[in-house]
This record gives sequence, structure tokens and C-alpha cells, in this order.
Amino acid sequence: MTEFQHKSLELNKDKNLVYTAMSKYLAYFKEHISKFVLEQNCVPLNPFMIFKYFMLDTLERDTVRNANNTLVKKSDELWVFGSISDGVLAEIKLTKQMNKPIRYFKIIQNKEIKEISKDEVEFEEDLEKYSHEL
Repeated sequence: MTEFQHKSLELNKDKNLVYTAMSKYLAYFKEHISKFVLEQNCVPLNPFMIFKYFMLDTLERDTVRNANNTLVKKSDELWVFGSISDGVLAEIKLTKQMNKPIRYFKIIQNKEIKEISKDEVEFEEDLEKYSHEL
């Protein structure tokens, strides 16, 4: 009897799962962010790739928020891309409660991704007052 063979069966090295937190204003950049995470030898859990933007509003937003929180809990790290929205801030708080690593990245001219310190992070309107929660 012939045994099934496939190249993917040889590729079983575990990699860190990275939840990619980003504002809806970066949804257009979701593929580039996922590519960046893969290039860092990690596996992206990108909510905009998995659920689009709240499943195109075809179900209650809290259903997607709960699913996102589950992904945050399952991830090994949280990487924040771009400015911080209220939803991203909630994901940061959840990650901090679990003592998981958080990294911050800036998108430069819609093409380059650069790691920054949490002191360099920008916030969306009216959220700067929560900067102490990073």
C-alpha cells in the first residue's frame, strides 16, 4: 500500500501566533501586515483577513469582538500597527492582563513598516488621554 506524501507534512515547526491589532483605517493594508508578520517567522492572526470589517455588518458586532478576543487570548503576542483606536486599546488591555508581549509598529508612506516604542505611538481622536494604559 502506498503512503500519502506531501511537502507540508515535513513543515511542522511551531511558530508564534501574532494577533495583529489595527484601526479600521488600516484595513486596506491588511495583506501587507500579514506578509510582514510571516516574514518575521510568525503566524499572523489578522482580524481583517479573518472577519473582514465586522463580517460586512452581517451579524452583531459583539459576536466579532468576542471572536477577536478569543484570538487575542490564543495568540502568543500582540503587534499593534498604526494609530490606536478604541478597539485596539481594548485588545492591548486584554493582552496586558495576560502578561503577553506587545510590540508597536508605524506605517510609513503606506509601504514601510517600522517598529517603534510605545512612547512614539499615536492615538486616534480623543484617545490620547489613555496613553498611560499602554
